[in-house]
Amino acid sequence: MTIDSASREESRKVLVELRGLHLTLESAAGAVNILRGIDLTIDEGEAVGIVGPSGSGKSTLISVMAGLERPSSGTVRFSGRDLGDMSEDGLAVLRRDHIGIVFQSFHLIPTMTALENVAIALELAKAPNAFAKARETLELVGLGPRTGHYPAQLSGGEQQRVAIARAFASGPSLILADEPTGNLDGDTGRAVIDTLFSLRAERGVTLALITHDEGLAARCDRILRLTDGRIATDEHADDHPGDAGRVTQQPNAAQ
Repeated sequence: MTIDSASREESRKVLVELRGLHLTLESAAGAVNILRGIDLTIDEGEAVGIVGPSGSGKSTLISVMAGLERPSSGTVRFSGRDLGDMSEDGLAVLRRDHIGIVFQSFHLIPTMTALENVAIALELAKAPNAFAKARETLELVGLGPRTGHYPAQLSGGEQQRVAIARAFASGPSLILADEPTGNLDGDTGRAVIDTLFSLRAERGVTLALITHDEGLAARCDRILRLTDGRIATDEHADDHPGDAGRVTQQPNAAQ
């Protein structure tokens, strides 16, 4: 172990921990194994890129992290709390207070302005000064002049920046982003990602990012590669500066 690796181990504080995670769904054709023995930890403040072919389990993995899907077996812990012991109401409160989610589709309420779309989650959480906080966050993502516009009056990139502002507004510990540039053209997608990473760095938030873009994944601290519901490789970008980083074969990797 290098000095840098040892320092990292000493200072790490785990935010998300998955152990022995399996998720199997029933279908007309029989049981479908979506996740097959995932062991994973994500530290506070870490950015993790999740890549892999379609159907490899990427979206399901972050759904399990957020408590939106319950695993068939294994444990999911968030900041030391076992999500398996929590009720659906408890999980909803956890997401409200600690987890922000950015989807490929923007999921904005069409009858609400950009400001209202961000403020509504804060109001539901009974946060003080919800509209002031919403306006401040929209200004941080460059939408100060567009707060009064409805989604139909915004470009795709602007709508996704509203979604990013909404995810960050409550001060979450974890942001889960599922192909956030999937519906955007190249230049717009890059601008949105710059916004996401800038805000994430400013707030010190942990990020788990699903993407098919290798260049985008390389902006993260680690890259997880999923294959057939398993972690095939886990790369740390800082272990070998100048290349893709160390590739560590996981015990549960596909054979």
